Amino acid sequence: MSEGEKNDRLGSVLKDLLKQKSFSMRKLSALTGIDTATISRIINGKRKATPGHLQKFADCLDVQAAALFSAAGYINEEKQEKVYANDIYQSAESVQYILESTNLVNKKFSIESVENELLTYQQFSQTEEGKETILIGFEEKVKKLGSVGPIVNQLQNMFDEFCSMKASPQHLAIIGGALLYFIFPVDVIPDYLLPVGYLDDAIAVKLVLGGLKAK
Repeated sequence: MSEGEKNDRLGSVLKDLLKQKSFSMRKLSALTGIDTATISRIINGKRKATPGHLQKFADCLDVQAAALFSAAGYINEEKQEKVYANDIYQSAESVQYILESTNLVNKKFSIESVENELLTYQQFSQTEEGKETILIGFEEKVKKLGSVGPIVNQLQNMFDEFCSMKASPQHLAIIGGALLYFIFPVDVIPDYLLPVGYLDDAIAVKLVLGGLKAK
């Protein structure tokens, strides 16, 4: 897809959203703090929207930021889907591709970095403070995320199992590590860096599930 086609696609999406909300470009400008002329150029395909523009549009138009990032061409949807593939190494390569294409994170992604974070959280999950963090923080994080998908469903199953406290201490520590990884906003890829912030959480869940199956 050419740059012009990406801009046209985003413009069409924004026009539809403005119509649904009965917003004018002037109204969107007032809400986002983005100059009306800039908004007009973005909608008419004459200017590429920055990640900052897209996040502000998403917040004001009540739409998931990922949808706008995708429409603007920042995310290759095929690559993003591969994050949920069975091959953990293919998933890691896809995350790195997305990071590089969005230009939001200037760092190298690796499975080892996620594994190291998980080990730290596994230890913390065995403390009283860690257990309390999981019991209080998980549902709050799910509510904040505002979406249900395969990763959240798997985490919900882990949370239910953790709350039951019926598994072995080692097993509970492993799933507790995954839950804490999800709960804390700053991990290998900070959650606030939408729309890529939760991609490493998907990798973390897959690593934990794979580890549990191997035991």
